[in-house]
Amino acid sequence: MPPYYGLASTCVAWIGGRLTPLHRFVACVLRAHPFLPQLAPCRHRLLSSRKKQKRMSETESKSGLRVKGRLMSASEIERTLVRLAHEIVEKSNGSADLALVGIKRRGVPLAERLGKLISSIEKHPVDTGTLDIQFYRDDLSTAGVRPVVTPGAIGFSVEGRDVVLCDDVLYTGRTIRAALDALFDHGRPRRVQLAVLIDRGHRELPIEATYVGKHVPTSSREIIEVKFHEVDATEQVLLVERTT
Repeated sequence: MPPYYGLASTCVAWIGGRLTPLHRFVACVLRAHPFLPQLAPCRHRLLSSRKKQKRMSETESKSGLRVKGRLMSASEIERTLVRLAHEIVEKSNGSADLALVGIKRRGVPLAERLGKLISSIEKHPVDTGTLDIQFYRDDLSTAGVRPVVTPGAIGFSVEGRDVVLCDDVLYTGRTIRAALDALFDHGRPRRVQLAVLIDRGHRELPIEATYVGKHVPTSSREIIEVKFHEVDATEQVLLVERTT
């Protein structure tokens, strides 16, 4: 017997013992109502939703972060990259000497995607490379020796090239300053520009992006999380807030 019939029978028994014939009639109608079977799956969905919210709450409490909202979906990211690719081509007067360098980690898929889009626009390949800046960060001790620069580590020569540095989020500007130090240790580009998916403000250095996907005003408690399929197996941009 389906669970909703048991529930209706219980209601009839309870009403029949204490209430008027009118209430007995209403209970009988409820038991025979054609839409009553829908109550069971609705209740199941409600319970599942509550369990999911509880799991999310537990995860937030463990990580100390709370998701406030989604800023960009996968399709919005793709449309933004198409726009940025056209802007880069237009401002660079083509792509003859153009090269895109992604700052490891999520700047790399950004550079690779922009490179493919620009290649399809210009009908010829565009060089894309990777820049690892971990030894150039200014939060590390300066007492040690300078990092050893491996020739060709980026993947091509940057000498005399129009280089576009790519990163997912522009924040204080210190990451970009470190990237410039690393880049110029590999050669002397003719020009360096910066492309970012998100500019969240709070600059501590006089650095600005040439190409910006989206400006997002944030507080110091908030974090922008960019997720790419190549790195995170999902595609979106989230606004996250610290809860601790």
